[in-house]
Amino acid sequence: MTGQADPATVAHVQLLLDSFARRLGRELVSREGSAEEQAAKLFHAPFVVVSHGTEADPVLDYGNARALALWEMTWEELTQTPSRLTAEPVHRDERARLLARTRAHGFVDDYSGIRISKTGRRFRIERAIVWNLADAAGEHRGQAATFDRWTPLEPAT
Repeated sequence: MTGQADPATVAHVQLLLDSFARRLGRELVSREGSAEEQAAKLFHAPFVVVSHGTEADPVLDYGNARALALWEMTWEELTQTPSRLTAEPVHRDERARLLARTRAHGFVDDYSGIRISKTGRRFRIERAIVWNLADAAGEHRGQAATFDRWTPLEPAT
């Protein structure tokens, strides 16, 4: 069970979509249909979408089918993973700088960086958009990222 149809996940997808539209002035996916239909559309989109919450060590709280496949995780594994673990230790400072830049500016649309799957497979993401999540009251609720380009890399030596 992926959790994608769970009411809390459907509500979270609305937060993702609303925040993306407010920050970037365009839609991430077509907003036709019910919230459940939009959640299914995002889950099955041909690009990666992931997000994390606001914990001191933020934990991933959403990943669509492309994200689950790329990071080689189940929904349950992904949604229990601190987001920092998606990057190798040597690349975590770079990731922290990206998240700080996103917090300061609302979004970035030019991020590239190296990530690692659960099994150790390395890949470089390219031209990622990272944006802040905020609810209707403007309360910060985390950050999300989307990208449709990645390149497999050789294992680290």
